[in-house]
Amino acid sequence: MASARVELSLPVLPGGWTGEKDFKPLGSLSAATQRNLEPVGPHFLAHARRKRHHRTFSEDERLQAQVNVKKVEDDDSGEISEPEDPMMLQRDAKDWKGQDHYAVLGLSKYRYKATEDQIKRAHRKKVLKHHPDKRAASGSTEDDSFFKCIQKATEVLLDPVKRRQFDSVDEHANVEPPSKKDTQKGNFFKLWGPVFKAEARFSKTQPVPQLGNDKSKKEEVEHFYNFWYNFDSWRSFEYQDEDVPDDNENRDQKRHVERKNNAARKKKKTEDTARLRRLVDDALALDERIKRFRTEERAQKDKRKLNRESEAKKAIQAAADKKKEEERLKVETEAAAKADKADSKKAKEAAKNALKKNKRILKGSVKDCNYFATGGDASAAIVDSVLEDVDLVSSKLDNQEIAALATNLAGKKDAAAVKSVYSDEIKRLIAAGKLKDGDAKSLLA
Repeated sequence: MASARVELSLPVLPGGWTGEKDFKPLGSLSAATQRNLEPVGPHFLAHARRKRHHRTFSEDERLQAQVNVKKVEDDDSGEISEPEDPMMLQRDAKDWKGQDHYAVLGLSKYRYKATEDQIKRAHRKKVLKHHPDKRAASGSTEDDSFFKCIQKATEVLLDPVKRRQFDSVDEHANVEPPSKKDTQKGNFFKLWGPVFKAEARFSKTQPVPQLGNDKSKKEEVEHFYNFWYNFDSWRSFEYQDEDVPDDNENRDQKRHVERKNNAARKKKKTEDTARLRRLVDDALALDERIKRFRTEERAQKDKRKLNRESEAKKAIQAAADKKKEEERLKVETEAAAKADKADSKKAKEAAKNALKKNKRILKGSVKDCNYFATGGDASAAIVDSVLEDVDLVSSKLDNQEIAALATNLAGKKDAAAVKSVYSDEIKRLIAAGKLKDGDAKSLLA
């Protein structure tokens, strides 16, 4: 770019100038320095454009405004552009509650998903196109009703409270649930997924559980339906309220309208809750996963029942076997006890008979010796004395000792030999402390 040389000189002080009395110079000017200045910036470019095209200031500004409008329209033509309905352009601005604010701004495909930036850009685009001044400049005779509709739509959608109220009654954002016939023909998840996705926008709890797919676990499916059966919705219906009179003179009418609006809101809220409940009921009834889970649960329940019955049968059989075994052991025990008792009785009888026999042997041994009497038969006194001593000795002996004593006496007929055997036994008893000295003297040798 070519540079221009500008000669500048400082102004010369007028002749006869003198400083004030209290004037005090603070310093002196430095020497002049030469600088090269180049024309740059938007103002220079605007100047160059006007010079090149031989335009006045007003002509250049008007043409630049048209270029800027075209640029804005081109920038937004893809994202927020949709055909305008001729009937919508003829709407009465007073009926703003009946208009579709998203359609007015060209955001029908976004609706409740539209961002604040998209709303502002859509508003700017619509204003550039439908501003009354621009339409008048283009020779249009249409009134500004649609422009007012644009302004009202922007006002509602940029206010979070008003927008939520409008979104609550925006039927165009709803997705109608498929019929039972359509669901049975098509893909359950593809048909019902958008329905729950549209309803999820009203949930106070975010994120909302997804419908899932055919491979979802039982816990995930149960969590999904439990969430929807306990759905906590922020949806309200203030947007459809009847307008309350603003005048202060008719207060009764104002309170009447407010009560009427509150009753209408509660009724619509109740109806919407019932509608959502029916929707979830229909989806649950058509969900093949629930049927499969119930079939599997029933099969497991039947299996557990069969296992319990089998275990019960085994327990009954085991109890019967145990009882049978106990009865068998009881019979065997009783038979063994009976046999033992019989054997014991026989043994006792045998022992008793053996004792009697041995005692007879003891008494027979002294009898065979004539009760140790000499010179004829023994007198009754001698017999009684000897037999008493034999009974005394035998009373101090047990069965085995009596049997041993009887064995020692068996076959002995000689009085000396018999006395010798008795003497040894008496001495043993005396030594054991069972007899005293002087006892059984008739049997001592």
